[in-house]
Parts: sequence; structure tokens; C-alpha cells
Amino acid sequence: MDARQLITTEDVKKIIEERMLSHIKVGITDMDGILRGKYMSKEKFLSALDNGFGFCDVILGWDSKDQLYDNVKYTGWHTGYPDANARIIPESCRDIPFEDKQLFFLAEFENEAAKLCPRNILKKVIDDAKIIGFIPYAALEYEFFVFNETRDSVREKEFKNLKPLAPGSFGYSVLRNSVDSDIYNELLSTAEQMDFPIESLHEETGPGVLEAAITVDTALNAADKASLFKTFTKVIAQRNHKMATFMAKWSSDWPGQSGHIHLSLRDKHGKSIFHDPSQTHNISDSMRHFIGGQQKLMPDLLSMIAPTVNSYTRMIPGFWAPTTASWGIENRTCALRVIPGSEKSQRVEYRIAASDANPYLALAAALVSGIWGIKNKIEPTDANSGNAYEQKSSDNLKLPTTLWDAAQNLKQSTIANELFGEAFVSHYAASREWEEREFRKHITDWELERYFEII
Repeated sequence: MDARQLITTEDVKKIIEERMLSHIKVGITDMDGILRGKYMSKEKFLSALDNGFGFCDVILGWDSKDQLYDNVKYTGWHTGYPDANARIIPESCRDIPFEDKQLFFLAEFENEAAKLCPRNILKKVIDDAKIIGFIPYAALEYEFFVFNETRDSVREKEFKNLKPLAPGSFGYSVLRNSVDSDIYNELLSTAEQMDFPIESLHEETGPGVLEAAITVDTALNAADKASLFKTFTKVIAQRNHKMATFMAKWSSDWPGQSGHIHLSLRDKHGKSIFHDPSQTHNISDSMRHFIGGQQKLMPDLLSMIAPTVNSYTRMIPGFWAPTTASWGIENRTCALRVIPGSEKSQRVEYRIAASDANPYLALAAALVSGIWGIKNKIEPTDANSGNAYEQKSSDNLKLPTTLWDAAQNLKQSTIANELFGEAFVSHYAASREWEEREFRKHITDWELERYFEII
């Protein structure tokens, strides 16, 4: 049986018997977009397939370093970190090419935990869109740096003086992708076999930086594929004694790493909601209002798009990352780049997103704000032309400059609480406040170099 053709639990049981598997791998996404998972015995997996399974709810209560949040209500020492019920998603099944006959399944939390589960947050946004006749499509693209280092060597070097995959800036270089074709081809092949196919892969500007565009799909599938892409890109790199990073900005010497989101809406017949050839740039009324909603809510939802302290080091004028909720036609200096074209290609590129964002939450924020704009007929500002970094913006379109401020915007946003629910907003904002407070406990190299002797 083809792993990607599974639909029902009976299909899953059949393929497990065919392959005579003793264990199956399952993964579930945490608040930071990290896939957490385990091998499950055949017996336990089959039971979970029918009845769900318990997964410690600490997955929703700790950070990327496994440190426990101290300021959330849902879980903590005060609840004893019980199991939360989760369900296996049959149709998410993938072959793992380098693990003989092994299958991998995504899972998601249910019941109360579903209110915080990133995949379920996106599902709710998509379901709400379908109620009003919209089927969202998305494609995510990522920049990431690759180093000739190992998980041991980066720590031995204290993450300094790392050796990149290749030196210098060789954007779109055929030289580089030919010399390093082994790692390119393994990534492309794995992406095909695991069904997160890559539409394009090329060298970006900077030593060892690549950019991959994942093929468009319906929104939930697109987020699943982005999550798998980020995880297994790092797996492939490490299996080849290399390291890949999706930090928003790992070095002050180079531009940050984007995680742009391309979005469009279709009706139930597959017709574009965004395309109207009678209008300038083919922008339909719905597309215009979609842009207006994204623009208006971007300052409120930024912590879902830029979720780490490091995210904000990327948003600097002139470094290919927007600094205000601006939009323009084919303008890469704006937060929202409108790409006019045919009915098939007309779309919005949500450029504020960085590569460190949780794909489920970033896509949920980009999508829900646009649909809110359509529902409320929100008019965008005039489109920016030229360099958006040099143009003044109204105060309500300025973006928070720190994770702390972005978390406060989310927490205090009446609209965000209505769209995502108070339980999620409260929990997620608290998790971002925790992240900022953890950062404040540390002294940076910059502070030592600047103040140690002279002050």
C-alpha cells in the first residue's frame, strides 16, 4: 500500500500488517512548532488509532529548551502535568525513506488541549473560512543556513566561528548547487518521498544559505508539509554530518531568514476569490479587503508570526524584512506583496513571517486576519510604491519592535481574543512573555564588549 493513500483507520491497520511493523513513529507539534514524538509499539499504536492516546500535556507547557513555563493556567506544577488526549491522523501517514519500511504519523490534541494545539488552531480558522464559502490555499517558503558542523561541534565552539556549507555570497549559483548537489538532491528526493514536494531550491545570498519553496496545497496540508520540511531538513543535514538552522537571524553580518507565506482563496468550485480581471491588477473586492484585514491586524498578531526574541533582530530596514504593516504590488520592501497574475496565480505573499515561526500559527494568523478583513470590508491604505522602508507609516500600522510588546498587543487585542479564543491568546501570550523574560536573564557578548572595561 502507498502510505500517502491512507484515509481510514482500516487502511492504517492493513499497511502495518503488510509491513510487519513492530513500532510506528508519531509526532505532535508544540507551541514553538517543534515536532515532539515517539516510537509506539504496534499494539499501543493500534489501540490509539481507535481510542486516542495520552500524551503528557507538558508539550503545551514548556519552551524550545524543555524549560517549564511558570505563568500559564492550563498546565504546570499546579496541575501535575497530566496526559492530554490526542488522536492519530490516518491521512498524515508518510514513509521515512531512511528507516526501513517505517511509517510516520502526525497527531493532534483533543478536548481542552485542542484550544491550545497549534494544528487545531489552524483547523478552526480553515473550518470557519469554509462556512462562508472560502477554501484557503497556501505555499510556504523558507531560507535556512547549512553548516559543515555537527550537533557536538557547534556546542564545542559555543556557536561561534562556524564553518558554512560554502563561503561567500553566491545567490542562485549553479556553481554552488552543482558542487554541493549531494545534499540538494537528498533533500529534494526526501521531500518527494515524504510528500512535502519542493517547487524550487536554490542558493541564497550569504555563506551556506539555501531557500526552498514548498509546492502549494490546501492550507492545512501546506502547514503539515512545512512542519515536516523544517524537521526533516534538519534530520537530513545532521545525518550528513552537517547542521541546518531556521533561526530568524543567526549572524549580524547577514540578512535574516524568511518564512514567507503565499495565500489565496478559492470557492467550492475552485474559482479564485482574489482574481477579477475587470479591476486594476486583477484585485477583486474580496482580495482588497483581505489585504486590509491582514494590514490592520498585523500589529496585534505579530507574536504569532515573529515568535522568538531573535525574530525581531531580523526586522531592520534594508535587510529584506518589513518593519511596518505595508503593502504593495510586486514590492518586496512591503510586509504584504500582492502578486497579480492569472486566476491560478493571483495571491498575497505574507512577507513579515520569519523561518523560526510555527507554520500552523503563522498561517492561522495570516489567514484569519484576511478573512476578518473580508467579513468586515476593511479597506487597506494606498499601496506603497518604491522603498517602503523610507516611507512614513501611520502609528496604527507600526509593528512592535520586541517580543514582549508583541505579546502585550496580542493579549490586549479584543479581536484576537474573539478570533482565537481567550484560552489560546492568554496561554500563547504568556509563553511569549516567558521567552522574553528568559532572554533578560542573560548577558550578551555585545554588552560585555561595550561595557566591561570602559563603564
